[in-house]
Amino acid sequence: MSTAIDLLVHGASGRMGQRLLALAPEFPALRLVAAVARRPELPGLAPGLALPAVRLGEAPAFALMIDFSLPDAFDAALALAVERRAAFVSGTTGLSPMQLAALDTAARRIPVVWSANFSLGVAVLASLVERAAMALPGWDLDIVESHHAHKRDAPSGTALALGAAAEAGGAEPRYASLRAGDIVGEHWLQFATTGERLELAHRASSRDIFARGALAVGEWLVAQPAGPYAMRDWVASRGLRG
Repeated sequence: MSTAIDLLVHGASGRMGQRLLALAPEFPALRLVAAVARRPELPGLAPGLALPAVRLGEAPAFALMIDFSLPDAFDAALALAVERRAAFVSGTTGLSPMQLAALDTAARRIPVVWSANFSLGVAVLASLVERAAMALPGWDLDIVESHHAHKRDAPSGTALALGAAAEAGGAEPRYASLRAGDIVGEHWLQFATTGERLELAHRASSRDIFARGALAVGEWLVAQPAGPYAMRDWVASRGLRG
């Protein structure tokens, strides 16, 4: 019988952190050992789980950290993962160029995945966007993203990732952002030229798709050697092309 993978969730009091805690039991290979929150006294953390929230410096041993926090909490989380030689999965958006460079440095010692979006559908969409951009040179490209009213960064990390895929195919994307209500996440792309338009879209109706994706990626990442990995690597490991 294989040994369980000890999991630490960083940013446990946030929307994504709460879903990670709730859905982790769906992954038998993972054993949730710590929920790290900036304010560990928050009531209702991990309902139904006999797991207290702790501060980062008090974390027990772990083999995998999944981080969905804020940029000002990210550095300490990454540093601890490197110190513990643990695999690191992060969906924290709004990172600075220096923080992204720190991820590359960390990947020399531990396996690392950072993604703005852990949806399988979005991973495949990025591939489609790059292919469309290559096939439609000179077409206009607009990326419109919508999220809940409390999301801080704009454009979203996912929109920027889709834009990067488009740029890899030769397109020059323009962005628009909407913040309203409780929208989980919608991304709509339009390639347009004289007389015709091509539209691609992804709509998320639940944060659970991102939480399950991050947990699945983490389970896979622990078995990988040190290095930087992306969603497309996980998708390829499933026999799909993303």
